[in-house]
Amino acid sequence: MPRLPAREVVGAIASGFTEFPTPLREEPADGPIGWPDYREARSAAEERTGEKESVVCGTAKIGDAEAVLIAFEFGFLGGSLGQRTGDRIEAAFAHARDARLPVVSLIATGGSRMQQGMRALMQLQRVARASALTRSMGIPRISVLRDPTTGGGWATLGAGADIVLALPEAQVGFAGSRVRPPDSPEAYTAEAHHEWGQVDAVVAPEDLGGALERWLRLLTARSSAAAPPPSALRATSLPATGWEAVQAARSPERARAAEYLDAYFDWREDISGDRVGGADPGVACGFGWRDGRTIAYAAQCGTPTLPSGFRTAARLVRLASRLGIPVLTLVDTPGAANDAAAEQAGVGGAIAEMFAAVATASVPVTTLVIGEGGSGGALAFAAAGSTWVAPDAYFSVTSPEAAAAILKRPASEVPDIANQLHLRPQDLVDLGVARAVVSEKQG
Repeated sequence: MPRLPAREVVGAIASGFTEFPTPLREEPADGPIGWPDYREARSAAEERTGEKESVVCGTAKIGDAEAVLIAFEFGFLGGSLGQRTGDRIEAAFAHARDARLPVVSLIATGGSRMQQGMRALMQLQRVARASALTRSMGIPRISVLRDPTTGGGWATLGAGADIVLALPEAQVGFAGSRVRPPDSPEAYTAEAHHEWGQVDAVVAPEDLGGALERWLRLLTARSSAAAPPPSALRATSLPATGWEAVQAARSPERARAAEYLDAYFDWREDISGDRVGGADPGVACGFGWRDGRTIAYAAQCGTPTLPSGFRTAARLVRLASRLGIPVLTLVDTPGAANDAAAEQAGVGGAIAEMFAAVATASVPVTTLVIGEGGSGGALAFAAAGSTWVAPDAYFSVTSPEAAAAILKRPASEVPDIANQLHLRPQDLVDLGVARAVVSEKQG
């Protein structure tokens, strides 16, 4: 894939780009540590690229959304971060805070500028602080990982963004190509980082403008009103017994999370992964557009929820809370994953993280139980006082089978135990667990 100059990348995705007039700081011709031939290398980079530094910063419109753009020019000393790079990035974030504009970073860098020594490395502190200040104001930050995104550029603007997109086959990693071990080159790719839950999506260059336009629209639409609970998707009568409720929730004919999300939203964009090495295909998280506003969602998809699923959902709730976007959660799991791998991955801490995210959310959280509500792994996704239940769902302290095992009762008594657990939709309303049983949408 050809490596495009910064201004061409900007021109391909945005219109009306206006560059910031950032003054150049005075510095010795050979840099702060007097690196031999640095003056000549800078002059050659300026002549080759037509740029004065390794980043181009300004405002532009991506679709109808105005944003601050930080675009790296890899042809200028490998897109390396030096003192003047830090000046420009810091000024760009300051403008974003003043104007309350989202920030899109189009990254292509090898990392810190060797010829400036520790003065270059210290720019990472400036960039991290500027980004964190912007984050604290509830301003969205999106990063696009171009080829390559390594070193401090990945560890600050890249991995630290709210939404991380990547171009196909881009090199991504903290270690650059000349200093990392020669084995496992596939580990340093956008695709690997997506698989490991560190990149939200890999986007083709021709689709990047549209993807950014959708994300900017979603992340900048604040709303204080709670998400309405979805309607039931099947005409189902309430179960007569607890065991009937369990069988209905486990039926392959029952509507699953994907069907609920597709019916609920006009369109949506997923996030992926917990940012610390894991992604759970059994949990769908993201932001969707419904009736002219954004609603965030975290949905269990019917499988045992992995630690990475809880952490991804918690990440989603925290981000939505910071951006002022209401949340919808869908509960459907037989329970949290409970094997040795889940324990090693910290399932208890991950569940605690999700409980805390929902409990402390500064935006309304609405929950619909759409299938199995199995114990604490399901309850972590549920909002106290704002939970509804579908007619073909159940919610229980644990599964009837697990309850039989805990109480040392034979498997033949499982149906009776299901009845005794009061787990039917109507039982949940009577117990104050759910506000109501949702019905099928009319018309």
